[in-house]
Formats: sequence, C-alpha cells, structure tokens
Amino acid sequence: MNEISNERVIGNEPRREPGCLIQALWLVFVGWWAGGIATAVAWFLNTTIIGLPVGLAILNNLPTILALQSQARVVYTRSGSINTQSLPQYPFLLRAIYFLLIGWWWSGIWLGIAYALSLTIILLPFALEMVRSTPFMTTLKRY
Repeated sequence: MNEISNERVIGNEPRREPGCLIQALWLVFVGWWAGGIATAVAWFLNTTIIGLPVGLAILNNLPTILALQSQARVVYTRSGSINTQSLPQYPFLLRAIYFLLIGWWWSGIWLGIAYALSLTIILLPFALEMVRSTPFMTTLKRY
C-alpha cells in the first residue's frame, strides 16, 4: 500500500496530484471564483437538454477546477487498492427519471451549499467532498 497521501490510482497507473500548498494557493487565487463560475454554468447547462452532457462533464471536473483534486476514488484494502470507478451503475431509466424529478434542482441547492462552505477554511474538506459527490446527487452516478 502506498503511503503517499496525494497519489490517486487511475486504472493501473498512479497519478500524482499537486501538493497541499499548490492546491491551497490555487483555491485562494483561482479556484474560488473559477469554481463558482463553473458551478453556475454547469447547473444552467443541466437544466437544458442540449447542454446536459457538457454540464455533467463540468460537474465531474469541479474538484479539479476548485482545488486541483481528481475525481477518482481509491479504497485501500489489505490486499491492495481498488479503484471504485468501476462500480455498477443504476439503470439508465431510473437515473433519467431521478434527474428529471429531483436531480436538476437538488444539484443546484447542493452546489450552492458546497460553494458557500468552500469559502471557509474550516469547512473546506466538507465542501470538496460535497463537490465530489455532485454527480451522484445529480444523476445517481456511482463512483
């Protein structure tokens, strides 16, 4: 098991993320305003049929825009690491119905709260976790 905290495994290849200082500087000087703009644009695009794929792509990249963090998740077990991006997804019809009834408006509230939390230093880890879970809140995408 790798002890480097800023390394994420994508497929079979480890990928290093920028260090904590670089991520903090990015957040302070670029991430807070770029994340706010990206959040607003993504949510607006999600309310349109034509812009939905682009809006979801932006949502999937919000952790990178906000704080230079990847969306990938790795679970460490005794036998090694497991990339959780290969989790089975809910049926497409269920995800589409959820998005039409709940996901499009709930994601707006969720992202608004996450963005407000990201402006504080103490609650920033919660905000980043909320941003990472936005695809699930929008379309029940498991990752």
